Amino acid sequence: MPTYTAPTRDTRFIINEVLDLASYGELPGFEMATTDVTDAVIDEGGKFCAQVLAPLNQSGDQEGCTRHADGSVTTPKGFKEAFDQFREAGWGTLGHPEEFGGQGMPHVMGFVIEEFIASSNQAFGMYPGLTNGAVSALLAKGSQEQKEKYLPKMISNEWTGTMNLTEPHCGTDLGMIRTKAEPQADGSYAITGTKIFISAGEHDMAENIIHLILAKTPGAPDSTKGISLFVVPKFIVNDDGSLGDRNGVVCGSIEHKMGIHGNATCVLNYDGAKGWLVGDENKGLAAMFIMMNAARLGVGIQGLAQAEAAYQNGVTYALDRRQGRALTGPAEPEAQADPIFVHPDVRRMLMDAKAFTEGMRLLCLWGALLVDLSHKAATEEERAEADAMIGLLTPVIKGYGTDKGYEVATNMQQVYGGHGYIEEWGMSQFVRDARIAQIYEGTNGVQAMDLCGRKLAQNGGAAIQAFFKMAAEDIAAAKADEALAPMAEQLEKAVAQQQAATMWFMQNAMANPNHLGAGAHHYMHIMGIVSLGLMWLRMAKVAKAKLAEGADDKAFYEAKLATARYYMDRYLPDAGALRRKLEAGADSMMALGEEAFATAA
Repeated sequence: MPTYTAPTRDTRFIINEVLDLASYGELPGFEMATTDVTDAVIDEGGKFCAQVLAPLNQSGDQEGCTRHADGSVTTPKGFKEAFDQFREAGWGTLGHPEEFGGQGMPHVMGFVIEEFIASSNQAFGMYPGLTNGAVSALLAKGSQEQKEKYLPKMISNEWTGTMNLTEPHCGTDLGMIRTKAEPQADGSYAITGTKIFISAGEHDMAENIIHLILAKTPGAPDSTKGISLFVVPKFIVNDDGSLGDRNGVVCGSIEHKMGIHGNATCVLNYDGAKGWLVGDENKGLAAMFIMMNAARLGVGIQGLAQAEAAYQNGVTYALDRRQGRALTGPAEPEAQADPIFVHPDVRRMLMDAKAFTEGMRLLCLWGALLVDLSHKAATEEERAEADAMIGLLTPVIKGYGTDKGYEVATNMQQVYGGHGYIEEWGMSQFVRDARIAQIYEGTNGVQAMDLCGRKLAQNGGAAIQAFFKMAAEDIAAAKADEALAPMAEQLEKAVAQQQAATMWFMQNAMANPNHLGAGAHHYMHIMGIVSLGLMWLRMAKVAKAKLAEGADDKAFYEAKLATARYYMDRYLPDAGALRRKLEAGADSMMALGEEAFATAA
């Protein structure tokens, strides 16, 4: 059976030493984020996830969810009791406003717990995770009445939330949705239609489920400009806050999926369900994007999380499994064979995993800090800069993070050899659960096009220029340090590759937009490689300083420096190869006609 231990030491390093969260104490919400408090949240959250959620991960995968004849759904054994503990401990309230029952802490601390939850039990984590996204949308676009009616119990996790976008005939192209919203005399709307792939759409763990659904009102434009957002509770909420009649929304079926079996991914049928407009009519897509952007960052964390869980088990197996001898001679002559940990190819996979997970953890948590600063920084200029930077990084965190997270999971399965293909060892589940993260909340191809087709050119390219400026400043500072200079120079070359790729798009994509589409995925990976390189340079700087101070945990900081060097040596060179692929353009990719892809008779 696989195991999981929350990476609390590494997380404390990032929160306290690299991000230095305590230094933001003058900003709203950060005054509570003292080192003592953040350490307690990290340690206790890690224990909860390791002791309560992780033991349910494999059994939940094997049992799955059950839909009953009346449309109700039962989650796997132990999930409801674990969710009760999660709710009672207040883990879901960390980053939400105190006005509605949250703890008002920085979002970055909520992201810490999201990683631990997703690593220990991704399917479980999707129930509160989708709720967080729904809360974000209602906070931004809901009326005061809607906020007061729904948010306190959603934030407390007495109620959960969902997002309803996809329909059987349309996913990314939301302008094609057919779900209708007919206005009623009492100011509500009657919602009719079918939504598919609705995570946590029906379950037995909360008293009520608050659905946020996209639909079209009569006469609305038949495009994305005609989409409105509605709140549709499973049970009508009375004026006094009590629950009334069951609404006209029912689970028609549960999808049979490759992974995340412990989460109820539902087909939801709306038959005149009573709903209320959120925000302005025909402005629903903008409101839903608030929820989707929050979800995309959460999915990026899932890529990290599955990689981390798989990596931990890969290391354990590599240290225990004995096969063959080290190439340089027996490592343990008294034993019949050496642990496979000594073999360079196994080390390659383990080091790739270690370099990715630790670098990605900092990128995710720095991204969360940017979310906080976009709302709470001292000046409007700082808030705008943080917002632009996290907007640029969101598709990278989601797209690159989940592509590499899946790759790490499959490599850790490879470490197990034949046992990795056997279900009882648990590695297959990490691979299967990681796979969905590349697909939902906008496939990674969509993320790449969002980055290259929208974010690079936004506001005259201000965000990407700010990214390059930030990287140049970090590199210049590191080059002044003899010990860090070699790594800084390697990163500088990778940044130059990204800059060249950016320039190539500017010179070629206007003439042929397919050049942009053909290279977008490569560019997203180049930016992911560079972003993690920047994170590793920052961690190396802190680790070197700690060693110079004579820090007690010498081995920890030495490992950071060694892993930073490995990342620069083994990851950064890929940026050049990807740039050359990007510059090959779209001509050969688009040359063949449809008939050339047909299977020969």
